[in-house]
Amino acid sequence: MSYGDPNNPYGQPQQQPQQPPAPGYGYPQQTPPQQPGYGYPTAPPVSQGYGGYPNAPETMPSTVNAARIMLWVIVGLQAIGVLLYGIGAVGVSAASDSTEDPALAEALGNIPVGQMVAIAIFATAWLVYAIMLAVKFKSGGNGVRVAALVFGIITAVLGVFPFFLIGLVHLVLGILIAVFTGNANGKAWFNRPRY
Repeated sequence: MSYGDPNNPYGQPQQQPQQPPAPGYGYPQQTPPQQPGYGYPTAPPVSQGYGGYPNAPETMPSTVNAARIMLWVIVGLQAIGVLLYGIGAVGVSAASDSTEDPALAEALGNIPVGQMVAIAIFATAWLVYAIMLAVKFKSGGNGVRVAALVFGIITAVLGVFPFFLIGLVHLVLGILIAVFTGNANGKAWFNRPRY
C-alpha cells in the first residue's frame, strides 16, 4: 500500500488548495495567472530595423547626407580651381613666350608654369576622388567611410598648409566631412547590412 496515492482511502489526508477570498472584502481584485498555451511558444516581436537588425538605419542620417552634400560642394570648388589654374597656366605660358613687352615677360618668367599645371592635375584627381566618394555614399560600406575620413582629413590639412585664406572653406568642409562620417550615425549607416 502506498500512502502517496491520492485515491488511497487510508493515506494521509490531502491538503485542500487555498481559495482566494471573495472579491470586495478588503482585498484588491486580482486576475488569476494565465495558463501556458499549447503548441509552439510565441515568437519574439519582429524588429523594425533594416534587414532584421534593430539599430540599422533605413534612410541616410542627416549628418551623413550633409557630408555627401559637402563633398559635392568640394567638387564644384575643385572644378573652379582647375579652370582657374588651367587658364592661368596657359596665360602665363603665352605671356612669357611673347617678346612684345620684355618687362612683362621677365615678371611672368618667375612663375613656374609646370607647377601650375601640376596643381591643376592634382586638383582634377582630387575632384574625381570626391565624385567617387559622393556617389558611393548611398550604397557603400565601411571602406567608403574610411575613404571619406581620409579625404576629409587630407582636405583639411591641404586647406591649412599651402593656401590658408583660399583654403579656409576646404578646411572647414574637410573637418565637417571627417566628423560627420566618423560619428555614430556614420558608423551605423556604412556598417548596415546590404541585401
